[in-house]
Amino acid sequence: MHSLFRKICLAALLALLVSCAPKGRYIAISGYAQGGTYTVKLNLDGVDARPEAIRDGIDSLLTLIDTTLSGYNKGSLLSRYNRGERIVPNPMFRDMFERAKEYWEETGGAVDASAAPLFDAWGFGFSTDSLPSDETVLELAARCGMDKVPQDLSSGEGARLNYNAVAQGYSCDVVAEYLYSLGVKDMLVDIGEIYCDGVNPSGRPWTLAVDKPVDGNNDPGTQIQGKWQSGGGPCGVVTSGNYRKFHVRDGRKYAHTIDPRTGYPVRHNLLSATVVAPTAADADAYATYCMVIGLEEAKKFLAQREELEGYLIYDEDGRMLTWASDGFNLVD
Repeated sequence: MHSLFRKICLAALLALLVSCAPKGRYIAISGYAQGGTYTVKLNLDGVDARPEAIRDGIDSLLTLIDTTLSGYNKGSLLSRYNRGERIVPNPMFRDMFERAKEYWEETGGAVDASAAPLFDAWGFGFSTDSLPSDETVLELAARCGMDKVPQDLSSGEGARLNYNAVAQGYSCDVVAEYLYSLGVKDMLVDIGEIYCDGVNPSGRPWTLAVDKPVDGNNDPGTQIQGKWQSGGGPCGVVTSGNYRKFHVRDGRKYAHTIDPRTGYPVRHNLLSATVVAPTAADADAYATYCMVIGLEEAKKFLAQREELEGYLIYDEDGRMLTWASDGFNLVD
């Protein structure tokens, strides 16, 4: 009897260990990119490439993005373009420009890469902190708009671009496409923004935390408002908010989200917007869009777009409240 009991207990323990054991051959690759760090988690099942080769491939792509689209890299194509130099635009430079133009058209100018002079004037672009006069704001806003940017991308004379509203999401998509080309099915790409597909090492859909949007919460994952779980399919997940980048002048807070249509930082009660979209670039752009248009318009926008899900955190009389679209999968 005791022997049978021990066998039953041993069988149950083995079943528990097997059910909890990581599935697949997962690895994590990390490094530095875009002024911060990146982490890529992936399942090597069905992939012939060695981890070292995958890491080198990811680093090469991120270097290409940096030397093409970064406004902080003074030698990048974008920086040279913004200085009015003649350049030879590569396919990535052209692709980003076309995407930026589409976002500008779709959002009625609320997401505008050509508003770089405004971002700089307010100290949220590639320059130091500033507080422009009303006259300066009106003058700069009048010159913004992707329809005013020369279509000949070999010369940026008279135009300046800033892709910060979409570049990190775009970077995630580029890395994900590379991983797909190697045969990777389960992945999580984190370059400040997120792209994920498949399942985690436990065999479950990826779960991500949504940070509590309180001023000074600069360490992701420290203060959590909620958790989202994917459905196991491919998607980008991006949170935009004004709790990490802002100025305080004379007791007034100036948010880093600038409305290009007015030229001024936004002033509303929406604290952060998390968007789930088919691509990380889309999630990045639409999260920014939500932060520009504010709570009520963001609700309407997300509710009418079947391919998008969203989670909005806002202030109401000093209380932090939330709104989630029907398909945004919040978990405990």
